[in-house]
Parts: sequence; C-alpha cells; structure tokens
Amino acid sequence: MTIDKNTVVSVNYLLTRKDTGETIEQTSKEHPFVFLFGTGGLLEEFEKNLLHKKAGDTFDFFIGSEKAYGTRDEQFLADVPMDAFLDEDGNFDEEAIKVGVTLPMVDNEGNPLHGTVLEVTEVHVKMDFNHPLAGHDLHFKGEVLEVRAATDQELAHGHVHGPDGHHHH
Repeated sequence: MTIDKNTVVSVNYLLTRKDTGETIEQTSKEHPFVFLFGTGGLLEEFEKNLLHKKAGDTFDFFIGSEKAYGTRDEQFLADVPMDAFLDEDGNFDEEAIKVGVTLPMVDNEGNPLHGTVLEVTEVHVKMDFNHPLAGHDLHFKGEVLEVRAATDQELAHGHVHGPDGHHHH
C-alpha cells in the first residue's frame, strides 16, 4: 500500500537544521511518528515528499523556511511590561523568567502563544513570539515503516487511534 489521502503512516526520521546540522527532533522505530495523511495537520511540503511512498522506502528532503514555519519577523518581537510577570504579591520569579526560557503566554484576544525571553530589564521583558523554527530550512531524513488504510473512526475524528496514536481519555 502506498501513502495517499486517508492512509495512516508510521515514519522514523531525523529532523535537523539544514544550515547547522543541529538535531531538532528524532523519532525511533520503537516510537515512530504516526499520522493520518492528507488531513492538513502537517506541513504541506512534508506530505508532498511522502506521497506514494510505501513501507521500506527511505526519504531525504529539505523544506525551505518559507514553506516550513515562515521567515523570522521582527514584528513578533515585543517588550512586555514587567507587571505582566508579577505574581499576586508583586514578586518577580527570576528563576522562571530568564533569557532563553520559552513561556506560555496569551495574546490580546486570549489566544495561546509561546514567547522566548530575549532580555530582562527593570521595566520590561523582551520576548520573541516567532515560531522557534521560523527562518530555518529543515532537513528530514528517514524511512517509512508502515502504511495502512485509516479506519472509518479515524477518518471521522481526523487523527490516528490505537497503538502510538491519539488516545481519548
């Protein structure tokens, strides 16, 4: 069976940054990445590169930043007032909020987002709300482990069920 819309695919891959070779994510044969193909939940270029492959096939491809997580945008850098980080007693947690830490935040409309702390001053915390992989070209290298037809339930829910898949609690 080949990878196509409405198939469940298991892959083992190494994802690295094209420029530095730094590992971003690595799966294993014991803990593969299992997904329902063609539902729009993944990078379009990732799926394009796997289309029509079958179990045992290998892959090795690049996705440029503009087709991955976009380019870095200076508009997503923000100085967040210190007040936003104070607890009920007006204390600032220096251990939790320091340069390099990524914090869950909420935008003005209440949407969740993540920001990485770039700088802490007495009046504000400078944060970067770009996706951590924005501006990076990605290199995927791996192997297709299994391809099977999705069940009616998986198609109705839009995700994988069963071993290594999504579980409802």
